[in-house]
Amino acid sequence: MRLFGLFGAAMLLALANFCSADQEKGWQELNGVEIEKVLTGITLDYAFAWQDFRASGKTLYNAGADSWGNWRVEGNQYCSQWPPRDLWDCYWVLRAGDHIRFTGKHGDITDGCIRK
Repeated sequence: MRLFGLFGAAMLLALANFCSADQEKGWQELNGVEIEKVLTGITLDYAFAWQDFRASGKTLYNAGADSWGNWRVEGNQYCSQWPPRDLWDCYWVLRAGDHIRFTGKHGDITDGCIRK
């Protein structure tokens, strides 16, 4: 997902409040099993982009152009990797209804909504 690498802090801040205005209460942190179950096979809509999570571990992110990356669960975190980088970035995942929140190690927050 280019969201966590390509667009940097500015994009993360722009997306921080998307879908979350009425969801400030009720966030529940997901464990590794729950993260995999929730993300596998869904599409999340962000403020200016969307992301598809494949069961194969591939992920397609689109903010106007397709960008393929990889995703996996490590412990109790969602992790993503975007070629040509070989580094993996990991995030805690919270859920409130159909809303998913990714929180990075520096407190950066990105919210998305599960597409129906």
